[in-house]
Amino acid sequence: MDKILEGLVSSDHSVPVKRAIVKKVVEAAEKEVTEEQCRALFTLTTRLILLGEDAFQKQIGLQVLEAYARYHRPEFERFFNKDFALGLLQQGYGQLDHRDPAIIDYIHCCLRLLISCPSVLEIFSVIQVEVLRMVCERPEPALCAHLCTLLSDFMQCIPRDKSGILFCQQLVRTISCFQCFASHERELREYVGQVTKVSTLLQNVWKADPTTLLPSLQEVFAIISSTDPSFEPSISLASLVQHIPVQMITVLIKSLTTDQNVRDGSMTKALCRMIDWLSWPLAQHVDTWVIALLKGLAAVQKFTILIDVTLLKIELVFNRLWYPIVRQGALAVLSHMLLSFQHSPEAFHLVVPHVVDLVESLKTDGLPSSKAILLQFTELMHCMMYQYSGFPDLYDHILEAIKDLPKPSEEKIKLVLNQSAWTSQSNSFASGVLRQAGKSETGKTGLINLGNTCFMNSIIQTLFMATDFRRHVLSLHVNGSNTLMKKLQLLFAFLAHTQRAAYAPRTFLEASRPPWFNMGSQQDCSEYLRFLLDRLHEEEKTLQVLESAQPKVVSLLDTSGKDPAGPTSSEEHEESHLALAESKAADDQRTLIERMFGGKLITGIRCMQCNCISEKEEPFTDLSLAFCPSASSQNSPKSQGPSEEPKVLCQGSVNGGSEAPEPGSASSLPTNIQYEPVTNEPPLSVPDLVNYFLAPEILDEDNAYFCEKCGSLQRAERTLKVVSSPEYLILTLLRFSYDAKCHIRRKILDNVTIPPALRLPVHAPSMPAQWSAAAASIPLQVDSPESSENLAKKLKPSQGDEEEEARARIDDAEERCRAEEMPVQSVPYLLSSVVVHSGISSESGHYYSYGRNISGADGAQHPASHSPVREDLATCSLCTPEQGDAQTSGGQEAREWLLFNDSRVTFTSLQSAQNITKRFPKDTAYVLMYRKQEQNLNGGVTANGMRMSAEPPLQKELLDAIIKDNKLYLQEQELSARTQALQASSSSCSFRPNGSDDNNPPGSCGPSGGGGGGGGFNTISRLVF
Repeated sequence: MDKILEGLVSSDHSVPVKRAIVKKVVEAAEKEVTEEQCRALFTLTTRLILLGEDAFQKQIGLQVLEAYARYHRPEFERFFNKDFALGLLQQGYGQLDHRDPAIIDYIHCCLRLLISCPSVLEIFSVIQVEVLRMVCERPEPALCAHLCTLLSDFMQCIPRDKSGILFCQQLVRTISCFQCFASHERELREYVGQVTKVSTLLQNVWKADPTTLLPSLQEVFAIISSTDPSFEPSISLASLVQHIPVQMITVLIKSLTTDQNVRDGSMTKALCRMIDWLSWPLAQHVDTWVIALLKGLAAVQKFTILIDVTLLKIELVFNRLWYPIVRQGALAVLSHMLLSFQHSPEAFHLVVPHVVDLVESLKTDGLPSSKAILLQFTELMHCMMYQYSGFPDLYDHILEAIKDLPKPSEEKIKLVLNQSAWTSQSNSFASGVLRQAGKSETGKTGLINLGNTCFMNSIIQTLFMATDFRRHVLSLHVNGSNTLMKKLQLLFAFLAHTQRAAYAPRTFLEASRPPWFNMGSQQDCSEYLRFLLDRLHEEEKTLQVLESAQPKVVSLLDTSGKDPAGPTSSEEHEESHLALAESKAADDQRTLIERMFGGKLITGIRCMQCNCISEKEEPFTDLSLAFCPSASSQNSPKSQGPSEEPKVLCQGSVNGGSEAPEPGSASSLPTNIQYEPVTNEPPLSVPDLVNYFLAPEILDEDNAYFCEKCGSLQRAERTLKVVSSPEYLILTLLRFSYDAKCHIRRKILDNVTIPPALRLPVHAPSMPAQWSAAAASIPLQVDSPESSENLAKKLKPSQGDEEEEARARIDDAEERCRAEEMPVQSVPYLLSSVVVHSGISSESGHYYSYGRNISGADGAQHPASHSPVREDLATCSLCTPEQGDAQTSGGQEAREWLLFNDSRVTFTSLQSAQNITKRFPKDTAYVLMYRKQEQNLNGGVTANGMRMSAEPPLQKELLDAIIKDNKLYLQEQELSARTQALQASSSSCSFRPNGSDDNNPPGSCGPSGGGGGGGGFNTISRLVF
């Protein structure tokens, strides 16, 4: 039969004739054949299969072999034995090399025919040894794919135990050596299919024997982390990623990032090569693993690696967006890399030139997934341009390209940036000692306490949260570094853009500390605020004078953006100048402080004998509000109460010192610290104190007024009225006074109700000057009995008949005021910040502040709550709390207020600020800041014309300073993490719980602050009356 078949194959008969004869030969297999004939047929068919000249000969050989092997199984078993199989695998067949895939296919076919024969087990043993040898020889993709197909069908041929682990490792290394030289799509598809078969085999092995998985992955990392310049692993390794259980991400990333034996160079190589895997067309979860490794490295502060890899690979990742098959994974990695690289715009600016072309391509390629990709990409671009504003020349064409696409809200952008920063990554991989405190969830930056500097920190945060003031400061062009405004600008820039959780304002402390403030001692925040604003005001005034005196030397606006070359420190100070980035009215020569915080008061004194009036206009930046006598001096003689002191704009304050008084001082005795006992009277409100401040006051006896017209001391009435309202109204509650008779330093601990909005009576400057100063401020009939009582107590006549006379004059003045229709406006204000003093002593304690997070242009967060109020004389001439509900619902209000406590910044609520004294009796509101709102003709609230609509772009020198410090911070974090990792075995770390401010006092500089007591800082006490 073998002779017939051999002759048929070499004959010239047509193919149909040959097929017919072959069919007869196959049918004859059922008949009895001798063993020699079977062997001859098996030898012939094997030669045809392996060495056939064409596909027809190979097909004939395969058909006949299968037929005769099925009907003559013993004979075929003796023909295809382990020795024959070993010879094929080691020596090949004839001129056919043993590495030819045909050898593997032939063995595969024979194993299927012998699967039920006992002798096949011996062949399996031979193949187990040989496949390990073959894999170690790094077979080509085609041979490896055929081998893996065989092994997938016959898992018994795969090495076991230690040999199995070695086999998997060597197969991984074989994949890393694959190279694709395809020039056509068909060849590329064939290559991808071959790699897929190999990776599928590894997946099956890992499932069957899980002990082989981790060594295989270790081999993968060893390959991709190799720094050998002569070897570049194939991206075919990406085919393995989809077969690694996602649940292993945490374990594997922790193992990689915390292994002290992995050098930075190796980790950088590994990460770069994993990013290259994004190019593999069928790989799944590559982006998941890449992002997980990036986060893991950030969590252990290996920022140098992240910076190097991002700058090296960001353009490659961006270019992958052009290929739809890998676009989704590439966009995920690109988004993470850009959003987390927040210390510098360098990475973003590498891809900016290619953005518009990609956007246009996504708009026009017509693919179903392109629209979703385009929306995600557009949101990413908005986030990056928000993070690195100030480059209109780079961004204008991008904004034009995406102008018709949805733009995320500013709140969403801030949330995305805050969650993506390297320093905000949750470190679940490192041990406790390695965990570094990143920015809080608020995204705001705290200020480090440099030694009893909470007085400064609370004020800086309050000014920073004054949105309009902050934006104006950041928009200034300031030459020279010696000006205080320049230092404030730099400080604000750091608070807005640093990656540090808390910033140390050492330079600003040195520049802004009043000369009489002792370093390391607690000071009065109100005194510091007043000094700071005055310094900034005088500095700008001086520069304006220099500008007007030397117009050719000092220009108003610096267009070069460069400092003068080589000036001395004094020359630098003299030649530095300020200018607003936005246009400023030519006739408005007011300083920034005047425009933001400046108001005007008119003090009028009317002689009650001749009715002659003397008026004086005074500017103010804050109103110091004394407590009403009934609230502040129940247990002390009235003659010694603070209400008897002459009223001035700046009086009484929390005075510096320490929580531990000097031995022998009056404050060392507990009985010398008194505070007001709790009463059943309704609590005072901020409008009560403002009304008390503005109410008429009788000057008589020791305080009698010398009337020039009468030529003698006369009983007189003094009035105050606001004639110009500031953009930001600063109110200081005078809670501290000194009782000269009892030698007692007293703090008034009365709770004061803080309304979220109030209306301030402001007298129009066009009013008649003669009696208007007094008449417009006279307490008229009001509905509030508390306000009437407070105002009545301010009028202090000495005799009954004089009291009647005063009331008669008041009634007369009231009638004249109504007749003349005095123009009194009720200006609405919204609460912006509250600075709280914690402690019971005027010489110590702690400051912290509440700030309202306003991101809009006008800050009108609750327009519905400001309903129009009837503007009659009775309501206009008094400060009143705003009517209506000033609260928001749900989570909006909960995210609107922030608590700044030195380094710690947390979300809080308005109710927390309003109820702080109820919960912690020693914590009392001290400085309040209200933000003015303008009213339109319909009574609604509109933005003030002075206000800037958005955060100004950072100037180059500010941006450079922030980038430099951010890089330094990342290096510090990385060095700290590495140092602590080396000491982890012998060190320990405890953590302070990050609890809600509603459960515990907000904290303190000293033990007494925030409800604590006893002990304190051993510094020199100081008291200013």
